[in-house]
Amino acid sequence: MKKFSKEEKSWALYDWGSSAYSIIITTAVFPIYYKASATEAGVSLSDSTAYLGYTIAIFTFILAMIGPILGTIADYQGMKKKFFTAFFLLGTISTALLAFVPSENWLLMLICYVFAALGATGANLFYDAFIVDVTTEKRMNSVSAFGYGLGYIGSTIPFILSIAIILLAQNGVLPISATAASRIAFLITAVWWACFSLPMFRHVKQIHYIEREPNPVHQSFKRLGKTIKEIRQYRALFLFLIAYFFYIDGVGTIISLSTAYGTDLGLSATNLLIVLFVTQVVAAPFAILYGRLANRFTGKKMLYVGICVYIVVCIYAFFLETITDFWILAMLVATSQGGIQALSRSYFGKLVPKENSNEFFGFYNIFGKFAAITGPLLVAVTSQVTGNSSMGVFSLVILFVFGLIVLSRVPEPKPHEPVDKVAVE
Repeated sequence: MKKFSKEEKSWALYDWGSSAYSIIITTAVFPIYYKASATEAGVSLSDSTAYLGYTIAIFTFILAMIGPILGTIADYQGMKKKFFTAFFLLGTISTALLAFVPSENWLLMLICYVFAALGATGANLFYDAFIVDVTTEKRMNSVSAFGYGLGYIGSTIPFILSIAIILLAQNGVLPISATAASRIAFLITAVWWACFSLPMFRHVKQIHYIEREPNPVHQSFKRLGKTIKEIRQYRALFLFLIAYFFYIDGVGTIISLSTAYGTDLGLSATNLLIVLFVTQVVAAPFAILYGRLANRFTGKKMLYVGICVYIVVCIYAFFLETITDFWILAMLVATSQGGIQALSRSYFGKLVPKENSNEFFGFYNIFGKFAAITGPLLVAVTSQVTGNSSMGVFSLVILFVFGLIVLSRVPEPKPHEPVDKVAVE
């Protein structure tokens, strides 16, 4: 921590807080809670997994549509923090509201989940864009990886607390039901997320911006239109976005549907939670390691490594049968999950013009979110057509292979050159 500035640490601590949402709501407790509720209501395993996939596609489509527009407006002085705050409040409040949805109403549960996910992913759009305001281009790999590392470490604390409450309730040690214990986990997530976001609000400021103009919304649409027309001139940036579209699709889909997939294979909720906890612990040092290795071997080469690991994950998932297999799969994901996301963020941060960071991170978001529509839909449709969730996961190999091919065409950013010059080469 000592080698990072106050602004860098405050920025990274948001990951420490918000990652509780990622593990408890996106990956672990909520999907298991939802699957149990849907099953109790008579929904088949394959259909409930498909409905979750469709839900993820819906909220990612909404955010993909509004992301570039809001990002362009947020480039004006003082606007980035306001948009970040609005999505942060939507996410934390909706997450807390999940605790009050009747357990038998799985449809209302998914609707509330849409708003929570919109808030979380929307806040992350502006959080990611703040990286150009808190650090230098030379330090981006390390700072981005540091954020993901803190996120994995920090999220384990509320995760352990949530697991402990759920297991104690299931074994009759606590005088509450397992349903009530899961609801407490949702409240813990919201509180943890909110508390560790305070340094971000206090110390992180928008350094790079565009001066405000009359009719800012109209001007933002004009700038957005101009960027769309000229984006092909940013060769490295444009190619990277295409590559990112494919490989991050597979990454996000595996994260979002991992517990639902494990449930379909017959793994118990207890085993799933333990595996996910260990995955978080292992992922933390590997995320930081990716950042260090990127400084030595370049971020692009380390992205190659991460994509190849995920190709192996998808192939191995096709043959998954036992809890041991699931452990092996989870550990493979843990080695690259944080690293591939952290280096994607810093790689893109080096390519974008700093004063237009929100606008360009809006495109980063739209490519990532539109990708997140196709992945869950691909898994959902394949699972329903074949009646086999393993085939759905295996189909994601296509996305990683395409991503790897396009990434090989992306020029490596040249160090110590102006960002605009790097972006247009």
